[in-house]
Amino acid sequence: MNFQDTLATLPSADHLRGLDVVDGHGAVVHHIPAAPGKMGSLRVYNALAERFGGALHAEAVAQGLAWFAEHAADARARPGAHPNIDLLLAPATAQAGWRLVPLPA
Repeated sequence: MNFQDTLATLPSADHLRGLDVVDGHGAVVHHIPAAPGKMGSLRVYNALAERFGGALHAEAVAQGLAWFAEHAADARARPGAHPNIDLLLAPATAQAGWRLVPLPA
């Protein structure tokens, strides 16, 4: 499936003001706001949080990249163009022990 087809299968994120990726000490290492142009990423990360109990580990990273579909390939070709995907592509992310924390509106 392409990204748009995948988004149609994921839960809404309309109830969120954003999502934080936090390290083991509770520090925010990445933030995705509920803003125009970011809602697709917010939906993907929120779905990952729901599916994997908030854990961002190797399986969650692989699933996120699969859901981003053609955008993951573009992110690989153009580092920096898709920061929310770049986070998943970073080799250390899968082993960092980070958590996904949805932020209610």
